Amino acid sequence: MSLSTAATDTPSVAARASGSSFYAAMRVLPRAQRMAMFEIYSFCRAVDDIADDGGPVNHRNVALARWRSDIDAVFAGAAPPQLQGLAEAARAFDLQRNDFIAVIDGMEMDVVADIQAPDWQTLDLYCDRVASAVGRLSVRVFGVPRDKGPDLAHHLGRALQLTNILRDLDEDAAIKRLYLPREALTAAGIAIQTPQGVLADPALGHACAPVIERAEAHFVEARRIMAACPRSSVRAPRLMGEAYYGILQRVRARGFGPPRVRVKVSRVKLLFALLRYGLI
Repeated sequence: MSLSTAATDTPSVAARASGSSFYAAMRVLPRAQRMAMFEIYSFCRAVDDIADDGGPVNHRNVALARWRSDIDAVFAGAAPPQLQGLAEAARAFDLQRNDFIAVIDGMEMDVVADIQAPDWQTLDLYCDRVASAVGRLSVRVFGVPRDKGPDLAHHLGRALQLTNILRDLDEDAAIKRLYLPREALTAAGIAIQTPQGVLADPALGHACAPVIERAEAHFVEARRIMAACPRSSVRAPRLMGEAYYGILQRVRARGFGPPRVRVKVSRVKLLFALLRYGLI
C-alpha cells in the first residue's frame, strides 16, 4: 500500500488491536479519548510495519520520509484525507509534532541497520523514541496532569519496551535483531556474535538480569507517579502497566534457557486488574 493509506480507518485499527492488552486498556476510555488513541495506534502500527517489513532499505526510508511529510502536513493544517482523524485528535488533545517525529526516528533506527547489542545509551534513546514518545502522545489524551505526564511517559514507556525486548528475544533474532545491551552481554561473558548465537549461550539469563532490574525500576517509578495523579487520568496506563508487569514476572519465572515459550498477557490477571481499578 502507499504510505499515506497505511493509516487505516478506526474500525479496522480496532480490529487489529482487539486481541491485545492495548485494546483492553483503550476500551476503558470515553469515546473521544478512545478514538484518539486508535488514531495514534494506527500511526504507530503503520510506521512499525514499514520498519519490520524486510523490504529494501531505500524503499523503507522513502516510506518513513513520506510519513514525516504527512505529519508535517497534519500540523500545517493540510492533512491528507486519510489522516483527518489523526489531525482531529492532534487538535483536540494538543498532541505534539515532535513526538510523532520521534516515533518515526525510532523506526528509522531499525531500518538503517538491524540493531544488534546496542550500548545502554543507544538502547535508552531507542526506547524513548519508540515507546516513551508514544507515551507522551498518550498522556495528553488520557488527561494526565501536564506536570506529571512527561515523567510518566518516560518511565512507563521504557518499562513496557524493555519488557517487550525480553519477551520477544526469539522473534527479534529471527529478523537479525538483538536489543540486549552490549554492556550486559559483556558482563555475562557472552561474546558479541549473531543474535541466534547470543540466545544459545547458557549465560543469557545473566545478561537479561540487568534489563529486568531496569524495567522493574521504571515500573516502580511509573506507579509512584500514577498514585499522585487523578484516578480517572491513569485508568488506561494503570491497566497497561499491570498487564506488562505480569508479562515481566512470567518471563523472569520462565527463565531464558531454550526452549523459550512465548509469554502472553494472562487474561485472568487482566480481568483482576480491571476489577481492582473499578474499570468494569
